[in-house]
This record gives sequence, C-alpha cells and structure tokens, in this order.
Amino acid sequence: MTDAVNKLRDELIAKLEKVSGMSRSDAKKELLNQVKYAEAEEIAREIKATEERVKVEADRRAREIVADAMKHGATDWVSEFTVSTIQIQDDSVKARIIGKEGRNIRAFERVTNVDVNLDEEGLITLSSFDPVRREIAKVALDALIKDGRIQPARIEEIVEHTKSEIEKLMFDAGEKLCHEVGVFSMPHELIQMLGRFKYRFSYGQNMIKHTLEETKIGIALAEELGAQVDIVRLGCLLHDIGKVVPEDEGSHVDKGVKLLKKYNMPDAVIGCVAAHHEDIPFPSLAAVLVYIADAISGARPGARHEDYGDYVKRLTNLEDIAKKHAGVLDAYAVSAGRDLRVVVDPGELSDAEATVLAQDIKKEIEETMTYPGQVKVTVIRELRAVEVAQ
Repeated sequence: MTDAVNKLRDELIAKLEKVSGMSRSDAKKELLNQVKYAEAEEIAREIKATEERVKVEADRRAREIVADAMKHGATDWVSEFTVSTIQIQDDSVKARIIGKEGRNIRAFERVTNVDVNLDEEGLITLSSFDPVRREIAKVALDALIKDGRIQPARIEEIVEHTKSEIEKLMFDAGEKLCHEVGVFSMPHELIQMLGRFKYRFSYGQNMIKHTLEETKIGIALAEELGAQVDIVRLGCLLHDIGKVVPEDEGSHVDKGVKLLKKYNMPDAVIGCVAAHHEDIPFPSLAAVLVYIADAISGARPGARHEDYGDYVKRLTNLEDIAKKHAGVLDAYAVSAGRDLRVVVDPGELSDAEATVLAQDIKKEIEETMTYPGQVKVTVIRELRAVEVAQ
C-alpha cells in the first residue's frame, strides 16, 4: 500500500513538473523567493513608518532641548543702549571745562583720547570708538565738575585715578562673569579682558549679558547631548574675547584665537572660538553647540537691534567711497559691511596703483565713517584677453 502511494505521488510530481516547466527544487526556490519578497515589502513598510515616527519624535525632542536651554539662559534684565553723556544744570560750567584759550579741554582730550562736544544745551557728549576710554572720560569729567578745580594738572590726576578705579571695576565684572558660569581657574589677564565686556555693546546687547546668557544656553545643550561640558563652557565664555583686544589687525575671531593661544588655552576651546562664525569647519560637537548658543542669544527677539535704514546707508556709503575713484568699475560691500570688494579696470590701473588705491579707500573710510569692528578693503584687478576664432 505504501509503495503504491509513493508511486502515485512521484507520478503526480512528475506531471506537475512537466506542466509547470519547473523542477521540484526550482519550484521550492521560487516559493521561498515569493515569501521573501512579501516579507521584504512588509519590513520596508515597517521601516518607513518607524522612520516617520522617529523624525516626528526627534523634531519634538529637539524643540524641547532648545527651549529648555533657553530657559536656563533667561535673564532678569533687558539690554539697553547707553550713551556717554553728562547732564549739567548750568551751561556756565562749560566755560571752565574749556579753560583759558581752550587749554583745559585740550588737556582733557589728550589724556583721555576722547572727543568732547559742548554744543548741546544742558548736555556734554563724549565720543570715542573705545567704550572703556569713553567710560573713563565720563567718570573723570563728572568728578572734575563736582570738584570744581578744572585745570590741566588736576585733570591728569583725576583721569589717572579714574583709570585705576575702572580697571578694578572691570576685573571684578570679569571675575563675577567667570564665577557665574562655573569657571574658577582663569589667567588674570583673560579675566581683565572679559571685564571689558562691561562697557562693550553689540547692536544694543551688552557683551557681559550676552556672554552670560549664551554660556548658560551652551552648558544646558552640552549636558542634554552628552558633549564636553567644560569645553563648551569655556568656548562660550571666550568666544567674543577678540572684540576687546585693542591691538592687532584682523577680525575678532582671529584676534581671539591669537590671544587664547598666547595663554595656552586648550586646543578644543580655541577650535570653538575659531569656528563660532563658521570661518572654519566645525572641529567638534562642542564647537557646533557654541555656535548654536551664540546664535540663539544674539538672534532671539529683543536681544539686538539696528536701524535698518542706517545699515543700508552704511553699506551704500562704503560702495560710494570706492566708486568715486578713477579706474574703479564697481564695488560691493559684503559680509554685513565688514568686507569691501573693489573691481578695477586693469587697463587704467597697474598693480602698484591698485595697491595705492586700497590704501586710499581704507584711509577715507577711517576718516569719514563710523562702523563696528573693521572693514577689509580688497581691490581686484583681473586682466582677461578674449579672441573669437571665425
């Protein structure tokens, strides 16, 4: 009976193979492939659905992280503009400030390196690009007015005393900033430099307040993402220190990197400073977080402001200064007015004349314009010879 069944089964299998044109092993492979493809489609659908869920969850989580970081950086004060002016009750005091044949005001301007404007009634205005000099002049002049003894020797004495007081105030401010963000081991000179942020503003945002806010945000982000918290802390704290370096040419990023190398700060921290305006590729996750924290603090509503009309006017003036020179074809103010590109006619100007032109434009910008930071003037002289074969 069993032999008969096996024989019948073999006959039926042979007939099926003949009808289908496939061997038994081929049919088995085809069946397995069909099952595999069906499962693959199901797996792909599951993967796609999972990816969508992950994207939604990641977006929600990212918003929570940033919002929580901003909460850590929230401050209880609002940045304001401060102008170096002194209110006076009686305009007769201006005569004492000027002195005989102007000797008092000349002495004051010489030792403080600020300009004194007495034109407005009931107000004395002090003008200088250096906010620390301006603050020293303001405090010193206020002290001289109250003292009443305004004469060259007394002016020098009061200004010197004021300088030492302001230096102490700046160091205290720098030390307080470091301690508030958890930094307790910092070279004395860097603390003093950070203290200069007390009198430094960027588009209306005080630099100490910006640095404190940005560092708190950066620390919160680093803790959430498992980055090197201490590197982010120092990177945020020192990212703008180049803005208060008084000497050397270059952007505040370049000056900051140079200063930190001088004091042997860690390479990872220097990398954060070097990349916080994307001047170089981000060397680490810490550098990315410093960049993000800086952007959040600077770009949040109410943090900074600049009159749009003044901004456009400054860019236009830069271009106009260059265009009025002979041989200039066109000029473009780029990088928010920090870079002026001047294209000249190579037929009219030689290489040497192009170099002189760059110097002339630089000098005119310095003498006629007020601008934050620095303006780099690049003169482009390119000779192209074109012929068409007929």
